[in-house]
Amino acid sequence: METPKRMIPYAVHLPEDIYNKMKDAAKERKASAIVRDAITMIVEGDSVYTTGYKKGVKESIDVVLNNDGAKTISYGKQTIADSIASDLGMLLK
Repeated sequence: METPKRMIPYAVHLPEDIYNKMKDAAKERKASAIVRDAITMIVEGDSVYTTGYKKGVKESIDVVLNNDGAKTISYGKQTIADSIASDLGMLLK
């Protein structure tokens, strides 16, 4: 559930009015995420709700896996970060 290590660029042709809105979003560094999320939603065939839910869970996993405290504390042979991330990952199935 981590962010992919390799992102591949993909060109899309847009109507001018949508292009201008994306240009504005790009100023706030949101354009790529908007396009990526929309394409993912369509390709995976999910509803807007399901897509947002999955994105929230994946972002939560990333936060947990990058938390210094959770990465350094272990219980048994597993870090707290890995344990929580695994449990959150179950929500995606």
